[in-house]
Amino acid sequence: MNLRNCSRCGKMFNYIGGQTICEPCKKAIEEDFQKVKQYIADNPRASLKQIAEDNEVSSKQIQQWIREERLMFAEGSPIQLQCESCGESILTGRFCAKCKAKMANNLNNTFAKPKPVLEQPIKKDNKAGMRFLDT
Repeated sequence: MNLRNCSRCGKMFNYIGGQTICEPCKKAIEEDFQKVKQYIADNPRASLKQIAEDNEVSSKQIQQWIREERLMFAEGSPIQLQCESCGESILTGRFCAKCKAKMANNLNNTFAKPKPVLEQPIKKDNKAGMRFLDT
C-alpha cells in the first residue's frame, strides 16, 4: 500500500498513480471544471480574472485546464493565447495546429522504421575435402 498526502487538502490517501490528489479533491476539481465550463459558455466575453473570481477557482487552475485542452475560448474572447512555439493566436492548448503537425512529423522521422539490411551472398568454397584447424 502506497500512502501519500493529498497535495490539495493534505489528507492521507492510498496513492495509485498520477496526480497526488485524493478522490474527494478530484471530484471537487471536476465539479469546479464543469462550473467554469458552463460559465464560459454563458459568458464568452469574460476575462480570466473575472472567470476565476466569479467561480472561486484559481486562475492557475483555469490555465492548466486550457493547456490540457479541456477549455476552449471562442473567437473574439478577451483571453488571448499564443502558441508556445511560434506565437500565433490559438483558442486552446499550448501549440497551434501547424506546430503540432511539425512536432508530430519530427517525432515520426525520429522513430522511422529501420531500413532492411541487404543480405550478403554466402561465399561457397569449391574445394572439397576435409579441413583441419591448426592448433
